[in-house]
Amino acid sequence: MENGLETQTEPFPENNLEFEAILDELRKLGPDDLEQKLVISGFVNKPYGEDEQRCLECMYYLVHRKWCDLPELAVPVEADWWCRLWRI
Repeated sequence: MENGLETQTEPFPENNLEFEAILDELRKLGPDDLEQKLVISGFVNKPYGEDEQRCLECMYYLVHRKWCDLPELAVPVEADWWCRLWRI
């Protein structure tokens, strides 16, 4: 991200089938494969899109831990980051 890591921000999942397909990709990874988790989930280190969505408003974000609690990710994140698994 900041150091040039290219992530897959598109396509954004428009329905549950597309969302589940991304989760299936993540489930194939080892629990410590942080770089591939970031790539597949499409993390960016700034708000994203015309609505400037960010982790802070995502249902999986744990504010006091700065943590994404989506079981397939389970990674530390910053409030102003975003990923394509973002959900309200």
